[in-house]
Amino acid sequence: MYYEPGVTAHGLPHDPFKSCVVPRPIGWISTVDGQGRHNLAPYSQFQNVTFNPPIVMFSANQDTGGQRKDSVRNAEETGEFVWNMATYALRDAVNISAEELPHGVDEFERAGLTKLPSRKVRPARVAGSPIQFECVYLNTLRFPGVPPMGTADVVFGRVVAVHIADEVITPEGLVDVLKIQPLARMGYFDYTFVDNKFQMVIPGNSRALLAGLEGSPDKAGAAREP
Repeated sequence: MYYEPGVTAHGLPHDPFKSCVVPRPIGWISTVDGQGRHNLAPYSQFQNVTFNPPIVMFSANQDTGGQRKDSVRNAEETGEFVWNMATYALRDAVNISAEELPHGVDEFERAGLTKLPSRKVRPARVAGSPIQFECVYLNTLRFPGVPPMGTADVVFGRVVAVHIADEVITPEGLVDVLKIQPLARMGYFDYTFVDNKFQMVIPGNSRALLAGLEGSPDKAGAAREP
């Protein structure tokens, strides 16, 4: 099949675009507004941007009324947000927190979640989530789109603190992804989670390149020294 988005019809019962970019990590973003009210929402357009310094981003479309999402407004207003890792065990709470609710409603309470205090920022962390990043807001890129929901705000933040539950670290000092079972978004109403893995090492024996892929800036710098 072939179609041109916004120009020719795809001819399918559902738009296939989101089902072609899969799986997508979930940005479960907690924020507070200027009055200190808590907000929690999942975003399936989420990713790390770079590792030295560590920067992440999440992309939020407008709500069904064409308004900017609370997560975006709160991050811009307070300069802070927290990413909480969504897991298979927390899937029901993630789904509940995705509901479109009036501004000021606490999704932590609605989903039956416990708040954990952060160390460097004001937004709370999700108790039970095995990994959280405390972030300071950097900037927003706004991409106009078709109303009411097409416009997207892409929010970038620098990670200033990382929390990892001790029980998901292996004796070798690695994050045990299979124990965590991270939740990921597919297309339509479909989700998946990580339950298997395999390794591939790029050939060439470049220590700096391999250290970069590993995400270790100290090793990458040492490998480049004469």
